[in-house]
Amino acid sequence: MTTRTAGGGPAIDLPTTPPAAGDLPATGSAPGALARLVSGRRTSWLVLALWIALIAGVGGFAARLGDVQKNDSSTLLPAAADSARALKIQADFHPDWYPAVLLYVRPSGLTAGDRAAVDHAVSVLRQRPAAKDLDLVVASAVRVQEVTTGPDAGKAVQVVVPVDPGTGGWSRFPQTLAAIRNAMGPASPGLSTYVTGPLGVSGDQADAFSRIDASLTGLTALVVIVVLLVAYRSPVLWLLPLATVGGGVLVVTEAVVYLLAAHAGLTVNSRAAFILVVLVFGVGTDYALLLIARYREELRRHRDRHEAMAHALHRVGPALLASAATVAVSMLVLLAADLRSTRSMGPVLAVGVLVAAAAMLTLMPALLVIVGRWIFWPSRPVFGSPEPTRRGVWFRTGRRIASRPRAVWIVTALCLAACVAGVGGLDPHEQSAAEQFVHEPDSIRGAKVQARYFPAASGEPLVVVGDAPRAAAVADALRRVPGVDPASVGVPQGLPAPVVNGHFYLEAATTAAADSPAGQATVDRARAAVRAVPGAGALVGGNAALYLDIGRASDRDTRVVIPLILLAVLLILALLLRAVVAPVVLVLTVVLSFGATLGLSALAFRALGWHGVDEGMPLLVFVFLVALGIDYNIFLMTRVREESARRGTRAGAVAGLSATGGVITWAGLVLAATFGVLATLPVVPFAEIGIVVSLGVLIDTLIVRSVLVTALTLDLGRVIWWPSALSRAPQPEAAGAGHRTPAPVR
Repeated sequence: MTTRTAGGGPAIDLPTTPPAAGDLPATGSAPGALARLVSGRRTSWLVLALWIALIAGVGGFAARLGDVQKNDSSTLLPAAADSARALKIQADFHPDWYPAVLLYVRPSGLTAGDRAAVDHAVSVLRQRPAAKDLDLVVASAVRVQEVTTGPDAGKAVQVVVPVDPGTGGWSRFPQTLAAIRNAMGPASPGLSTYVTGPLGVSGDQADAFSRIDASLTGLTALVVIVVLLVAYRSPVLWLLPLATVGGGVLVVTEAVVYLLAAHAGLTVNSRAAFILVVLVFGVGTDYALLLIARYREELRRHRDRHEAMAHALHRVGPALLASAATVAVSMLVLLAADLRSTRSMGPVLAVGVLVAAAAMLTLMPALLVIVGRWIFWPSRPVFGSPEPTRRGVWFRTGRRIASRPRAVWIVTALCLAACVAGVGGLDPHEQSAAEQFVHEPDSIRGAKVQARYFPAASGEPLVVVGDAPRAAAVADALRRVPGVDPASVGVPQGLPAPVVNGHFYLEAATTAAADSPAGQATVDRARAAVRAVPGAGALVGGNAALYLDIGRASDRDTRVVIPLILLAVLLILALLLRAVVAPVVLVLTVVLSFGATLGLSALAFRALGWHGVDEGMPLLVFVFLVALGIDYNIFLMTRVREESARRGTRAGAVAGLSATGGVITWAGLVLAATFGVLATLPVVPFAEIGIVVSLGVLIDTLIVRSVLVTALTLDLGRVIWWPSALSRAPQPEAAGAGHRTPAPVR
């Protein structure tokens, strides 16, 4: 059949019927030694034995990954930030306290019984009885505050209870929070009690994460099983990818990450650990789908399954390695970030991708050749049978696109560009603590009640440290800062010493909430004021300063890291495809896909009632979508290049789409489904990442890769490979020699 481009380009000769197995002669070099080693009759058993030994040897380390996770403030901040430097000096006075605020409110006025309940709780907390979960309470610093003036006088009391994270850190907060609530005792009728403040919020967050941790791996595995069952229509084939990813890749990855955290200084937080599970399942299963699809093709061409696997590895190996390199390098570019929570995530996720690639190039092939063809039951590929993808939906899609490629890519690009306009609806402000929960926990309800009776930043004061001789001058400067409560400036109760190592320590309450724009504006004013004090060397820290510094570091990282990722991806694609035009086209399509995804996601967030975005979300989502979007383009374009060398670029584009369309679509569905698991979590930042990545993967898989990239390749023709030799080679579709010319497609 012959088609003609919309721009009047040369005719495209495409087969009207699928070629029989063996019709096309083998091209390129023979499988190498590594491919034959992995797929050999005896050596495949050796590969399996080595992996079993490795998994058994490191399994104990994987189970201890939670022990090295760090979620405290010091693991978030850029080292040069004022709040980070203040934390180091603050540690000489006391650790990074997380105050819990116990709130007692009776609108009609507190009774004698209410005050007795407050006194009892304070006594328990200051004495810290045998309950081990109270051993983190800083007993000497427990203090009571009551509303004594105005219309609300006598209606509310709050007890501020500083908590030292200790060696248990963030993971112990839910237990400590429960012990503090128990110390409050039951509330009498008409008395409302809450536990809020930084410890209350952090404890509720940690509790949500602990419940996530228990179910995330199982839920992700279940999603993968369902998709693989539908994709393969086999009751047994799905077992191999799942066993390889869940029983091998994830275990080895978590063990390596644990060892790096325990002995090489790598910082791992809960966000990195959760996303690692999803990424490993998604990427690992994608690579398994790609390998199995090519192995199935080769089983139709080779009687011997070992020979078929050797050829499959020889063909799919470069694309899989390039894909893994692209994703891993994109992750490692995060090392250029200032925000340490973002920077540390890069190596963690890169390890997962590289281990997944190693397993899919060694363990998975060995398992497949060991079990034999029966694993594909009931649709076992038979030697000599025709390749079904040559007459499937993607073959027909390619033919339709080939009839008017220029019109197709222009219309598609315009539709995606229209979606990009929705980015303006993305709420740019950083999420407050209240906005980070899908369902409002007790700590957030308490914070809202607290704000009606006490200063908004109660329990989250500014922390100011500097050279001891200038303490009084700095305190005077702070009292004059708009937004600072002058009466609150001073040395807090329970501080062991007012001067340590030549430094002073002061606290000052702000009139606006620490996580609000007004509270962070007060930080800037306070910093300007204390810096103006000669010889003080004063630094402003505390939660409001922390939120401010994290937001600014995140903005800087977005501006710096995104161009670096695009450059890295462009170079890898240029080396892989030996071209310049194709990499530029692919990168531009993925950037367009990212913009469209953000625009549509903004509409979804608004519909769900979510406001703001987590400070690191846009950058992380960009990394995932660009790396994973390019991933699928690599799968497609390496096959298109292979087919172009044989058929010519335009016919090769359709042949490449028809050969890879099914497997890439299923791979995209697997990845979208696994990241979609995050959208079910009760923490908004995770849910947002899950929605954006899932939506972006679907857009890239079903629209960008299958329609836009294919149409652009068809329209550009051999120019897509410039300046490689393939861009200058005679094109069979242009010459038309040796081809039939049936009626054009309508």
